[in-house]
Amino acid sequence: MDMEFKKLCSIISDVLGVDVGDISVDTTFVDDLGADSLDVAQIIMGIEEEFDVTVDTDVASNVTTVGQALDLIKNAIEE
Repeated sequence: MDMEFKKLCSIISDVLGVDVGDISVDTTFVDDLGADSLDVAQIIMGIEEEFDVTVDTDVASNVTTVGQALDLIKNAIEE
């Protein structure tokens, strides 16, 4: 498990109050974790703060799984 994934899980856990062990790359924010659009926005803000990146709003609105959020982070870090 890489560092980005661990940090992402921590952000998700903090925002949604879910156990880190319940999060995998295939976990969906809405269906599996019960997140709403505000929760997802808070997660994206947490990602921006933790990783010191800027996430495009249009791109962020298409993120539905933890794996997609992880890809978003990795792509933002590479830029």
